[in-house]
Amino acid sequence: MSDKAFLDNLRAFGLTGQEALIYEALLKHGTMTGYEVAKETGISRSNAYGSLSSLVDKGAAYVYEGEVTRYTPEDVTVYTGNVLKDLQKRAKELAEHAPGKADMSEGYITISGTANIKNKVSDMLDKCELRLYILAEATLLEEYRDGLEALVQAGKKVVILTDKFKLKGATIYKTTPEKGQLRFITDSSFVLTGTLNNNDDDKCLYSGQSNLVLVMKEALRNKILLIQNNFKEDIDI
Repeated sequence: MSDKAFLDNLRAFGLTGQEALIYEALLKHGTMTGYEVAKETGISRSNAYGSLSSLVDKGAAYVYEGEVTRYTPEDVTVYTGNVLKDLQKRAKELAEHAPGKADMSEGYITISGTANIKNKVSDMLDKCELRLYILAEATLLEEYRDGLEALVQAGKKVVILTDKFKLKGATIYKTTPEKGQLRFITDSSFVLTGTLNNNDDDKCLYSGQSNLVLVMKEALRNKILLIQNNFKEDIDI
């Protein structure tokens, strides 16, 4: 893992950029003074001491008192584990006390960004109760193989339109989607449609609006009929 990726992951666990840099230095060198931390990281002494104090408050470091105050890091697995435990507790409390969500089945939601779209795909797979239809490239489908296999094993209908992807128990129609193309319908009730090219420009429309669902179902049905008429020998049903 690169230093940048390591620091990015630390920030995901609640550390600021300076705190992550200092925590990494502590992990590398062990017990350090504030002066040593500032010299090692290039952060001003005042900011270094402020960040060290914050690391202690967050449970990522401890203070060794003596003639000179020194700091030592908490083990990274212990620190991240404690953060996860706290988040799980807070997530449970939020779920128990959150206001009731308004019905969004008749609305349209624009989802932007690769991570957000992929999270929505995962959410739709988890909530699928009866059937799903999906048109996507094989590279994307591979990311969700476990979820798709779980649906098949649970006896749910899985229909896939794609290239070079195999899944035992699913109905697969071989076609070549446009680059980044994503068409996804679950339980004949919810649609996710748009592009997913792993960049910040990715956008998808999500809705339970009945008219859009019908349009998408008809489009995929016509696509399947075209495949059946032209490439019967390639159909895996």
